[in-house]
Amino acid sequence: MRFSFSIFAVWVSLCGVGALLAGENWPAFRGPTGDGHSDATGLPTTWSETENIAWKTPLQGRAWSSPVIWGSEIWLTNATEDGKTLSALVIDRDSGKLLHDLPIFSVEKSQVMHKFNSYASPTPVIEAGRVYLSWGAYGVACLDTATQKTIWVRRDLPCEHFRGPGSSPILHGNLLIQHYDGFDYQYVVALDKRTGKTVWKTDRPTDFGTTDGDVKKAYATPIVISVNGREQLISPASKGLFSYDVQTGAEIWRVTYPTFSSPTRPLFHDGMLIFSGGFSKGILYAVRADGQGDVTDTHVVWKEDKAMPSKPSPLLVDGLVYTIQDQGVAMCLEEKTGQQVWQARLGGNYSASPVYADGKLYFLSEEGKTSVVAPGREYRLLAENSLPDGFMASPAVAGKALYLRTRTALYRVESR
Repeated sequence: MRFSFSIFAVWVSLCGVGALLAGENWPAFRGPTGDGHSDATGLPTTWSETENIAWKTPLQGRAWSSPVIWGSEIWLTNATEDGKTLSALVIDRDSGKLLHDLPIFSVEKSQVMHKFNSYASPTPVIEAGRVYLSWGAYGVACLDTATQKTIWVRRDLPCEHFRGPGSSPILHGNLLIQHYDGFDYQYVVALDKRTGKTVWKTDRPTDFGTTDGDVKKAYATPIVISVNGREQLISPASKGLFSYDVQTGAEIWRVTYPTFSSPTRPLFHDGMLIFSGGFSKGILYAVRADGQGDVTDTHVVWKEDKAMPSKPSPLLVDGLVYTIQDQGVAMCLEEKTGQQVWQARLGGNYSASPVYADGKLYFLSEEGKTSVVAPGREYRLLAENSLPDGFMASPAVAGKALYLRTRTALYRVESR
């Protein structure tokens, strides 16, 4: 990891994931620190369908959620092609054996689905003894991981996703927080993770500059930061990113932008946020996080709109920001200035967010190629690896293995 241990410790205490063994668990979307970093070492650089595969587990249905890992178990959300049955899968981490296929919700009428999405795209969040599974407006459930029994469910959080759900839940202390940015309703809700009851709910501003609900949507996953002793929920939405008081949902500041449908998770380092605005044109922003009110004209440090991603989240390593455009252009930028360091065409199309682990960057394409790149001020491709059926889900990393969900299977990729 390239962030200081103190920042990591604060994040763990705030999010309530407990003490983690370095590199052993992957509890949420983009990992234990929410930024795509892992402490894992000894990871493979090369693999194929017949090389460095510890196991492969076929998966039925259609789901783009990432695996989450705690101890000996891997949890995933799943859905049938028609979205009528929503389920949880539990896989043994050592053997790849499917331990449980747990139907959680039945859906009478599914919403419209985009080809880039699925009915089970939100990634679960897991901690010792409990897992929290979300399918957006279709329902949220908390399960006991030892017994697989349901502790609580919520199916009364309305939202017409219109293109499918995408925002993943996060934990912060005793709060489970999730975005509902849809065609009809746009809000953030914090639930008591112990009971599922609503602690606070904050509606987004209603002035989107349009009556078209399609451009009011967003699919982003928030983060929690601390600035000057105050905890902030950093919450990207359509047309703007918002900072809320994490305990009350009260707005602290906002920055506005012209784009919509943002699905990424922001980064925070050295007092500055780095995030992508969303679709129509990928724009990457760097914004100081110490503002009050509308800070659009005062706190934007830099922005870059050349070959920037709409779907994959960025990575930050040693003062350099790495991005992968949806159409396969990788970019390295200076963290402080946004100045381009290098650019390279990896080829293919990208929805999954990259990860940084064992001193390497991993970029996964929709066609099934993983480009392994060395971080640094010069572009250096270490390897290209291919698996069939391609990647829509972002990877997980734990121990000495990568856990890669393709459209049809989950792989444990490990040096053999």
